[in-house]
Amino acid sequence: VLEIATDKVDSEVPSEVSGTLTEILFQVNDVVKVGQTIAIIETEGGASTPVPVAEAKTESTSTPSVEEVTKTVEVAQAAAAPADFKSSDKFYSPLVKNIATAEGISVAELESIAGTGKDGRVTKEDVLNYVGSRKSEAGSSKSAGSQPTKQNSQLPSSSSQPVSVNGGDEIVEMDRMRKLISGYMVASVQTSAHVQSFIEVDVTNIVKWRDRVKNAFEQREGEKLTFTPIFMEAVAKALKDFPGLNISVDGDFIIKRKNINLGMAAALPNGNLIVPVIKNADQLNLVGLAKKVNDLADRARANKLTPDEISGGTYTITNVGTFGNVMGTPIINQPQVAILAVGAIRKKPAVLETEYGDVIAIRHMMFLSHSYDHRVVDGALGGAFVRRVADYLEQWNVNREI
Repeated sequence: VLEIATDKVDSEVPSEVSGTLTEILFQVNDVVKVGQTIAIIETEGGASTPVPVAEAKTESTSTPSVEEVTKTVEVAQAAAAPADFKSSDKFYSPLVKNIATAEGISVAELESIAGTGKDGRVTKEDVLNYVGSRKSEAGSSKSAGSQPTKQNSQLPSSSSQPVSVNGGDEIVEMDRMRKLISGYMVASVQTSAHVQSFIEVDVTNIVKWRDRVKNAFEQREGEKLTFTPIFMEAVAKALKDFPGLNISVDGDFIIKRKNINLGMAAALPNGNLIVPVIKNADQLNLVGLAKKVNDLADRARANKLTPDEISGGTYTITNVGTFGNVMGTPIINQPQVAILAVGAIRKKPAVLETEYGDVIAIRHMMFLSHSYDHRVVDGALGGAFVRRVADYLEQWNVNREI
């Protein structure tokens, strides 16, 4: 019938019945709530079947009309005022409060948003979806000469500074995914106190081991053996040693994650970013990790990931070395508290300690860049964690069987 598009995944919605599509209730780029009827299909015998966005979680079948939604939005906009969250008895995370303040959303508006989080809590996705819907409605009724009211915002606005355009310049609107990624990145920087630790790792043993086994591995498993699953294994081990990195922050509360779900940031052919997640990565052996990494990477490039496969991550790894970069300072993937960037592997002269004294040798070296949220992760923990990852990589057994 149609495709539902999020910032990460486009999912097809098939019709569950045969018939004729008689009515379409929403237009392209409209934001639709889960459970709302989006179309009417006339089946055999003249019966009409509503097509919902997803299975409704309540017994009610009533659906607000577009006019009712428009009226609600207009009333909420008219009542907008500087938000005083102390007047509300509901809990809102700092990220939600920042977005609400930036977008001029009043407490009354915020309380009217149906939360999809735990216990009905409003999440960042809920408020961003509301903002997108509100802007869409406001844009259709605003006159061309009107100017928006300036808000006292901590989040920078893309239109806050005038940009000069020359005759030869080309103006291209961001696609949907890039707009949302932009918002998430700014919100992450505003939410987390980013700090970085760097360490250089000798991965010579890993390079030699992989060169020795990669052909046999591909013949036996039908999969290529890249460095990514090796890095994933080391990070999963380190997270078991330092569970203080496998957490999330919700207001003044720390959520200790039971499962280790590793996200792997991947660049798409169009230049956008996606983060598929390997669930329970610590329970997979190297073969399992290699197969999972290759499968998710292939389907990410083909835009065939499911929403479940890009959610639930507890820690993220990004391989900036793929583009020849030595190191990077990645932005934390909220609501996680840390992210690791893996740099390019390069041959470099290094000092080795031997029983005959120090010698200079050519070694395969690589930088690890660890960004973490200083609100809850101190430098000692953040530095010790990345050091432990480096130890697992440097102590790789060159005689390991796979």
